[in-house]
Amino acid sequence: MRTTKGAARNRAKKRLFKKAKGYRGGRGNLLRTVKESIVRAGAYAYRDRRVRKRDFRRLWIIRINAAVRQRGLRYSEFIHALDKANIALDRKMMAEMAVSDPEAFDQLVEIAKESLPAASA
Repeated sequence: MRTTKGAARNRAKKRLFKKAKGYRGGRGNLLRTVKESIVRAGAYAYRDRRVRKRDFRRLWIIRINAAVRQRGLRYSEFIHALDKANIALDRKMMAEMAVSDPEAFDQLVEIAKESLPAASA
């Protein structure tokens, strides 16, 4: 007797259609299109997991720059001064401090100003 892929093929198709849930038109209904859509979606998801990290870092830098400029420094000077003062805070924490705890951020800026040479401060 000839064997067919029957149940296994149905399971495989069901798995694919489940991944394509919510896709519009043929992208969610037609097997060949579903396969293409899932591959493309996976590629975008992989790429954008990395892009999200870049975007957040850009946002944190913008926030830190805005907060530091209000206190009379530039972002690059601030980061350089913190580096010289051996303060290792990541940009995410500094941006959060600038927004939610301005007093602590003021202290950070003062430390940075002290570690800069007198000409640029």
